[in-house]
Order: sequence, then structure tokens, then C-alpha cells
Amino acid sequence: MKPILSIIIPVLNEAAIIQSILSRFQDSTGVEVIVVDGGSEDNTFELAQGKGVKTILSPQRGRANQMNAGAELATGDILLFLHGDTQLPSDYLNIIKDTLAQPKAIAGAFELAIDGDNWSLRLVETMVKLRSRWCSLPYGDQAIFLTKTVFEEIGKYADLPIMEDFELIQRLKKQGKIAIAPAAVLTSGRRWQKLGVFKTTLINQLIILGYYLKVPPIQLKRLYHIMK
Repeated sequence: MKPILSIIIPVLNEAAIIQSILSRFQDSTGVEVIVVDGGSEDNTFELAQGKGVKTILSPQRGRANQMNAGAELATGDILLFLHGDTQLPSDYLNIIKDTLAQPKAIAGAFELAIDGDNWSLRLVETMVKLRSRWCSLPYGDQAIFLTKTVFEEIGKYADLPIMEDFELIQRLKKQGKIAIAPAAVLTSGRRWQKLGVFKTTLINQLIILGYYLKVPPIQLKRLYHIMK
């Protein structure tokens, strides 16, 4: 039976969590899962194989290229791009279908919940909610979804080393509504725990500012890794 939804998961050196990621989809109906490895130096690719999912090596490095490769292989009518450290809510398939059925919706994403007890993470979640709903600007860690037809018509992900999700959403906003689902994905707090909430948020905002100032994406990526 042809799947309704194709979940595309770009991964890189995620051997420690890849089996846990894929175990969440063992009993899914109407869903295919595509893992796209970006050239892992550990055994992520091998661990992902034989788990009832499609597993491929991206012909080119970079998350944008990985997601495009997964989308090309996908057979579902709807595509969802999922970060490896992010968990979908229960009943996500029906939530996605209902969200895309909203008037003028061309794409959608979930609200964001961050795994962790720090009060500052709740502040981040609130800011993300306001940004997503009032500015129609969800980020990639919110599990962006859209039909395969729209994805191909819009021109797929741009070949950027960073900010590929931001750039895609900007193009989609010109075509229709970015609908925010009435449910949240749960993402790992490891980034915020590693650097601290303030520093992580500051780095993200500086990269966005650099993007608006037309700093070359390759330089933004170098700056991002230096600041990390």
C-alpha cells in the first residue's frame, strides 16, 4: 500500500541514538521512513539498515542535500523532514493531514518542546511559539511538512551549508500559509545544555542576522562552528 507520509531523517554520526529513533516508527501505518546518512564516520548507516526503513547514503554532504535525496526517493504524498533528536507527538499523521487542510495552507510545522527542566527552556519554547505563529517562521527542528508536489514545485531545499530550512520557509511564505499544528514535537535539550540557553540563542540570532546581511552561507557555517 502506498504510504500517505514519508518521514525523511537526515543523520550524521548518530550511532548512539539511531536505533532509538527508528524504534518509534515500528508500528506506524501509512508511513514510510527514509534515513539519509550524510557520510557518518561511525556505524550510524549500518545500524539503521534492516529496521524496516529505507536507508541511503547522500550523494553529497550537507543536510539540504540529504533531505533532497530523501525526498526524491519518497513515495508518500506528504513529506516531513525530521531531525534525528526530535520526537513526533502521538497521532502525528492525523495532525499533519488536518493542519495541511487549513484554508490557504501550503506547508506546516509543529510547535516546539525542549526536553529539560530548566525554566529558561520554557522561555525559549514561548518565544518559538510566538515567532512561529505571528511571523510564520518555524525552523527545521519543528519538523516541517508539506506535500511532495509543493516541495517539487517550490524548487526543493537550496544547496546551502546552513539556513536551508529558513530559506525554504521564506520561499513558501510567498506562496501560501505556513500552518502551525496544535501539538508540539519534543526535541533534545543537548544543544542548550552544552552551551547554555543564552549563548545558544545568541548564536542563532547572530547567524540569522548574518543571513539577512547577506553574509555568504559558507562563512556563516564557519562562524557557527567557531562559536559552538
